[in-house]
Amino acid sequence: MSLEPINLSASLSGTTTATSTQEVPSVGTSDLVKPSRPEVGAVAYHGSKRATDIILCVGGLVVFWPVMGAIALAIKIDSRGPVLFRQSRPGLDGKPFNCLKFRTMIADAEALLQDHPELINEFSQNGKIRHDPRVTRMGHFLRKTSLDELPQILNILYGQMTLVGPRPIVWSQEEQYGEYLSKLYSVKPGLAGLWQVEGRSETTMEERIALDMKYVDSRSLRGDMKLLLRTLRAVIQRKGAY
Repeated sequence: MSLEPINLSASLSGTTTATSTQEVPSVGTSDLVKPSRPEVGAVAYHGSKRATDIILCVGGLVVFWPVMGAIALAIKIDSRGPVLFRQSRPGLDGKPFNCLKFRTMIADAEALLQDHPELINEFSQNGKIRHDPRVTRMGHFLRKTSLDELPQILNILYGQMTLVGPRPIVWSQEEQYGEYLSKLYSVKPGLAGLWQVEGRSETTMEERIALDMKYVDSRSLRGDMKLLLRTLRAVIQRKGAY
């Protein structure tokens, strides 16, 4: 699989990294994350990362539970169906887990998708569908604001995801990652990451894969915190969301 170079403008570096030996695809001359030599080792990195996940997510639940309650009520009023959408996604080591989101589509969304092969093709190419007829009125708002992903705080507390990492893929996207799939599965999927701050749905699938690989090889605690802050800014600006 050959990945096209992409231009990245910012620089993130850290002092505590988890290393990887697999080659990284080119992402341009101005890399967002510069690889650095680990100082305290992978065990300390993963332990600190997990502790950060728990502390911030518990705090996030305390702050956002009234918002989540209001969203749940609005979803029930807007359309029939459950409040939460659960979908099997590959996690660490490719093991399946139920990825949680607030429901943003009509109840029979999967059946409708099968009747529109052009939508299936668009999703396979970009990982998103720009004008998706299955999205509800409330769903459009949730997607534009990224509030539909708030339930993934629970996935993080369960240990299935992490705050910062490559976004979860769907099973049908495994083939597109090709030789890079094992590297993707060497880390937990994240709530925030490089793909989100670099345009999300405005990027191609090849660019997304390159960003994911760059993160895996260059992840650090300091870099994670910077990426988390940049993701919050991208969400507020609604960059690449639809």
